[in-house]
Amino acid sequence: MGRLIQADRRATLTEITTRYNRGMQQSICEATTRTTLRRMGYNSRRPHRVPLISTTNRKKRLQFARAHQNWTVEDWKNVAWSDESRFLLRHSDGRVRIWRKQNENMDPSCLVTTVQAGGGGVMVWGMFSWHTLGPLVPIGHRLNAMAYLSIVSDHVHPFMTTMYPSSDGYFQQDNAPCHKARIISNWFLEHDNEFTVLKWPPQSPDLNPIEHLWDVVERELRVLDVHPTNLHQLQDAILSIWANISKECFQHLVESMARRLKAVLKAKGGQTQY
Repeated sequence: MGRLIQADRRATLTEITTRYNRGMQQSICEATTRTTLRRMGYNSRRPHRVPLISTTNRKKRLQFARAHQNWTVEDWKNVAWSDESRFLLRHSDGRVRIWRKQNENMDPSCLVTTVQAGGGGVMVWGMFSWHTLGPLVPIGHRLNAMAYLSIVSDHVHPFMTTMYPSSDGYFQQDNAPCHKARIISNWFLEHDNEFTVLKWPPQSPDLNPIEHLWDVVERELRVLDVHPTNLHQLQDAILSIWANISKECFQHLVESMARRLKAVLKAKGGQTQY
């Protein structure tokens, strides 16, 4: 039965029982299969979702981790983190389930890879540093280079010059196409005497602590006494939750950077638990 699980983590209880009974003189029922699997330490769980990382990007992630492995918390305090996220009115709970033991959550056979995708809901852009939460900006339409340029000039620039007046700050952004547009690169080049854009490895949400702030917002949305019924209410709820994230919460995330880099090094640039 253990070999059946290893061969197909997504098999249903019925499928496992049927496959086990093939060629057996004495068949078993699904209840026996369930009891046996639990005795072996297997439970039906949702798979851990991770980005699909190419070989080239694994190398870039590894290079980044090696280059910054000696950075201290004091160094990471000089970084302002940013990202976009979309929040939906209705949530998909993910119907895929797999059989795994408690310590197998990051086993390659127990992972489901993800890719970026669109969808309905409210999209926001936000930033923060160890020192303070930054602005959270609703994005009315799809974020293109011109819209992002407005965000950079209206929100990133004043945040960086205020928080890092000595020009020792780093601004982090991922490699989304609108972030890499020529007008954006030119703007950053014109302001490189005020702060530095951190060179970020592709497919690395696990290295960006702001991802966990999105998780905080998502969890708080799910436990609201009155759930939003339209996009305007959803946006108001998101902004309110963001404004009330504790300083202890986001500072702890920045302080986790050394552990995140160690995890990337250990995984040789592959997926981590973060």
